[in-house]
Amino acid sequence: MKTLIEKLLTQALAALPDDLVPPDARGLSIEVENTRDAQHGDFACNLAMRLAKATRQNPRKLAEALVRLLPPSAAVAKVDIAGAGFINFFLSTDAYHAEIGRILKDGKQYGRSQMGAGKSVQVEFVSANPTGPLHVGHGRHAAFGATVANMLEAVGYRVEREYYINDAGRQMEILAVSTWLRYLEHCGERFAFPANGYRGDYIAVIGAELFAAEGSGLRHGAAEIFKDLPPDEPQGGDKDSFIDALIVRARGLIGDAAFRRVLDMALAGILGDIREDLREFGVSFDCWFSERSLNDNGSVDRALEALTKAGHAYVKDGALWFKSTDYGDEKDRVMVRDNGVKTYFASDIAYVFNKLERGFDHLLYIWGADHHGYITRLRAGLTALGGPAGSFEVRLVQFVSLFRGGEKAQMSTRSGEFVTLRDLRKEVGNDAARLFYVMRSNDQHLDFDLELATARSNDNPVYYIQYAHARVASVMRQLQERGLAHDAAHGISTLSKLVEPQELQLIKRVSAFPEIVLQCAAQRAPHTLVHYLRDLANDFHTNYSAHQFIVEDVGLRDARLDLALAAQWVIRNGLDLLGVSAPETM
Repeated sequence: MKTLIEKLLTQALAALPDDLVPPDARGLSIEVENTRDAQHGDFACNLAMRLAKATRQNPRKLAEALVRLLPPSAAVAKVDIAGAGFINFFLSTDAYHAEIGRILKDGKQYGRSQMGAGKSVQVEFVSANPTGPLHVGHGRHAAFGATVANMLEAVGYRVEREYYINDAGRQMEILAVSTWLRYLEHCGERFAFPANGYRGDYIAVIGAELFAAEGSGLRHGAAEIFKDLPPDEPQGGDKDSFIDALIVRARGLIGDAAFRRVLDMALAGILGDIREDLREFGVSFDCWFSERSLNDNGSVDRALEALTKAGHAYVKDGALWFKSTDYGDEKDRVMVRDNGVKTYFASDIAYVFNKLERGFDHLLYIWGADHHGYITRLRAGLTALGGPAGSFEVRLVQFVSLFRGGEKAQMSTRSGEFVTLRDLRKEVGNDAARLFYVMRSNDQHLDFDLELATARSNDNPVYYIQYAHARVASVMRQLQERGLAHDAAHGISTLSKLVEPQELQLIKRVSAFPEIVLQCAAQRAPHTLVHYLRDLANDFHTNYSAHQFIVEDVGLRDARLDLALAAQWVIRNGLDLLGVSAPETM
């Protein structure tokens, strides 16, 4: 409905005479809003007032001209001008009735559109370091990224979902040495575990698997492993210096090939667990992209060469630098250190370069809030490599605080004391987890209330929304049990019998779904859909409590059932976008 009004206003704006509004003043976007008061119609637009500011014309005069030039539409019953120049639109009853018919006809396709047709977007999300199981913070990234991808797909974009596997660099080396130390424990060795090692029970499990695969073949040199190393943190030393020295020692004792085998076994085990966890959570990826592959296939070298040839890189003090300050960054960034070691930033640049080569129109990164400092430098890299700055987008996801019994749970992948996504899903279920994770805007901190998530009450939004869907199914079962039939076509022809305030409100609410989906996709705002579905469920429950659906009047009964089924379709389609099930019974 809102899209229709926007099209009518666009045509009216184009038809205004040049002496009233010059062509160069017509670039304003058309902003149509739902009215808060039914006395002011269904939709309102302040276009005349915005044009008045640009042209110094009387806004009411401009509003009158716009209304006069609006193309005729059977969907619009009345248009009036309020205040200084607001244009209010009153839609016809027939327009809303036609929308109910469209919902029943389109079914699961209702709400989908082709706004993004012909465009591609790559959504990269979660991408947690494969150094341990996913925790509840990663779950929010998964739910948000998957839902945004669903919404973009629903409005016509070709979407590719990607997980970037950080399988190179120092964290992988720490993972490998942590696994080897747990392996040595299975060989009978005893020692103090390093403060900066990965301590979770999952490392001990992988260590046992390594022992089963290798026997005592990787034990040689164990007696020398801690000899003459700098002190660890508990002994007053630096934990980073200690773990780095320990990595060098481990490589020297067992050799690079064996060290790589240890790393690969740990990586395969953890990554397999992450894949399965996400699959069970209803989150799938089209591509699992290996950071290591960027070096293996020469992508990093090609990206650095491209920047150097284009004059965006320089050598200083033996290191290769990127001129990121030319693109608004606070300082230039090192890509290759003076010792020849490539930085993480070099891999990030190569990853952007790889995405550009794959031909995506838009790159959407979903990162943790602690990565905000990377945005400017990575956008600079993309622009320097020839990509349009507007094709680069980052959405930051704030942290999750999990509350159980009023106490906040601590999470730390290094210490092993964390609450996993799998544990959360087992406790509250996938549906509650998926919906609660996106119930607030991604840029706001989320307090995840376990007690509310498991409550079977109207205060629990997932229960309340699903219950509305199940109630419609219950009504249809009751109809069948009483030996009655429902004629949807007859109901469409008798929708004029729906005159009660609760019915009219529900009709308006379900009709807004396509615009809500467009808005949510454009703004990357799943929380707006959650709020809409909560309001829709409230409108349905209110109508259900106020009026019987299975009544003697066949025309009224079919009309009310059509409206109920339309609400059910919208709830089902909305929940599907959120990755939440729509049960028939509860």
